[in-house]
Parts: sequence; structure tokens; C-alpha cells
Amino acid sequence: MLLNRPNILVLSAGRRVELVRFLQRSLADYVGKGAVYTTDMVPETSAACQVTEKAFSVPRATDANYVEALLDICHEYDVGLVVPTIDPELEILAREKNRFREMGVEPVVSEPELLSACHDKRKTGNLFLSLGIGYPEVYDSDQLRFPCFCKPFDGSRSVGAKVIESASSLSEQDRTNPKNMFMELIPSSYAEYTVDGYYGLDHQLKALVCRERLEVRDGEVSKGITRKDFAYEHLVNRLKSVPGAVGCITFQFFVNSYTQDVKGLEINPRFGGGYPLTHQSGAPFTDYLVREYFLGDSLLFNGEWQDGLMMLRYDAAVYCTHDD
Repeated sequence: MLLNRPNILVLSAGRRVELVRFLQRSLADYVGKGAVYTTDMVPETSAACQVTEKAFSVPRATDANYVEALLDICHEYDVGLVVPTIDPELEILAREKNRFREMGVEPVVSEPELLSACHDKRKTGNLFLSLGIGYPEVYDSDQLRFPCFCKPFDGSRSVGAKVIESASSLSEQDRTNPKNMFMELIPSSYAEYTVDGYYGLDHQLKALVCRERLEVRDGEVSKGITRKDFAYEHLVNRLKSVPGAVGCITFQFFVNSYTQDVKGLEINPRFGGGYPLTHQSGAPFTDYLVREYFLGDSLLFNGEWQDGLMMLRYDAAVYCTHDD
């Protein structure tokens, strides 16, 4: 692919300052021109919107006017690449992809079938199993084994997820809620891994980085370390081709270093909050985006990233003048 429009639009930019800056650097390094723009419902209070060339206020992704607002921005500001960052945007962009393409704009979004399998956790398990990757056992609501794990099949960021210790602690509301699914509880001997995969326009894996989550704050990793271990070797061949995958795909796994058991948990087909660690380890996905979409490069697989690189996050701020 060779986009003629030189600018990038990052949606729902929020606090994603590092992602925006990585994209700015990639554009400068490989194209030498172009700008990174951002959207947010309230860009005046978005840190990432303060570090871009221009930021736009748009309605919520579920609003009927959302797509028209994005198309207007792309048309007026010569946007060639649209990068979503939150789940509600994905299916909308996939459904309306042709409208963007008619303008010469490419949304970085996977195919609808994969999005559906990622969104519906009941389908996620089948996808992992089809790739030769284990998945926690799913229980029927009338055949539970305790303790077990309960979560909505369409949930995100652990909202509504809980451990059910025993039959006496299972409420009737949880048991009969049609959105709840009940799963095998994975013991604490398993570590949590987030695995970032970059998939080219050919749906083939171009890079895969495993990072262990050492500490999580508000659902996002605050301390992590890259691991090129047995889990990487286990996954790199199994994930080399995922039908419909495009761009950054963020996988979640449970990993037992003693038994070398690996179980899939979730798939988020977008950039995750911990992506900066992957980037700094030597797998710059934003470079890959710019090279594929703006230069038409065919990417080779990159396995040369740094093992044992630790990320220790801290609070930082963007300071700007606000006009009432």
C-alpha cells in the first residue's frame, strides 16, 4: 500500500502521549513530512492532544455522527492513516472501512470476523484453540466448579470480573445473568503475560514481543519486563498467521514457568497501554505502520528485540494554558 495523504489521525488519544510521539518520530524518520493529529471528546483536557499538531473534538464513538466527523477531518486535513485506540471504535471502522478508502484513507483495523472473536470471549477461546493454544475451561452455569472466575463475555478492562469462591458466594443475579461466563480459576503460580504482535497487510506476523506484567494499576501495566523465554517460543509459530489480523494485536496469557503451560485469556485487536515497552525493546510497530502504509514496504519478521528490558512507569504531566 502507498498512501498519498501524508498525515495520521489517532483516535481517542486521551493519555497516550508516548504512542503519539512514537508516530511523530516514525513519520519524520521515514517520510520526512506529515503530521500526527488526534481526536478526543474533550481535547482540551487530553494530555496526548496537547503534544500533537492539531486536535479535534468528536462525539462519542457510538454517536450517529461519529463517522461523518472523522471523514470530515480526514478530508479537510489530508489524513491518510487512522489509528484507533479503544474497543468501541473498531467494529465501526471495520464496517465503514470502504467509505474511508474511497477518500484514500486507511483505518488500521482488523477484519470483522476477528473483531467479533475478540469482543465475544465465548468465541475467543475457540480462536485460541484453533491456533493450538490452550484456554481455561469454561463451565456451564449449572455445572460450576469452585472456586471459579466469572466475567461478562463482552466485557473489557476487568469490569464486572470476579472470583466466585464457593456455591454460597454465588448470587442468583450472577448465576442467571446471560452475559456472564464462568471459567476455570487460574492459580497464582501462573504469571500474566501481555504479548504484542504486529500483523502486516498480508495478515502475517512481523514481530512478537512478550512482556510479563509485574504490576498493574487501574487495569494498565505500571511495571513490566520483556521475556524471550519458552512462552515466546511456544507462541511465535502458533501466532504467525491469524486470519484477518492487521496492525497491533494485544494478546493476554497466563504462563506457568514451572510446567511451561501457556493459556490464552483475551485478545485486544489494537494498541494496548503497555505498548511503549515493546517499542523500546526494539520492535517499533509505529515504524512498521509508516513503512507499510506510506512507503509500500514489504516487512520481514523481526525477532531481534531486547530480552529483560524493564519498564517502571511514573506519573508525569503536560502543562498547557487553558482559556475559559
